[in-house]
Amino acid sequence: METGLSILVGLFFAVSVYLMLSKQLVRMLLGIAILGNAVNMSIFVNGRLTREVPPVIPEGLMVPTEVIANPLPQALVLTAIVISFSFFAFLLVLAFRAYQEVGTDDVNEMRVAEPENDPLPPQGY
Repeated sequence: METGLSILVGLFFAVSVYLMLSKQLVRMLLGIAILGNAVNMSIFVNGRLTREVPPVIPEGLMVPTEVIANPLPQALVLTAIVISFSFFAFLLVLAFRAYQEVGTDDVNEMRVAEPENDPLPPQGY
């Protein structure tokens, strides 16, 4: 099970890098979202996947009697999902606003909106 998920994580990383190298802004955003999912899945796979034993210590014991799932990666992944969703929503709104201003989602054509000359630094304070 872990081998298959590790291959899937590698596939997610490859797809995300391919999408982030695209010229279109929407594809870049989807690549960032898939990269976040790949990192989350990688953390989750590294945290000992077990189905049978939940990460609960029986009452009266100080240590578990069997090999249990590690609860820390589960908590980290849950937090990372919330953060990555809010980050993706922010980037999506930012890309939509840039599309409204410039009129294209091609990153090379968006460079037209940049000033041609570098601004001068302030003369003094």
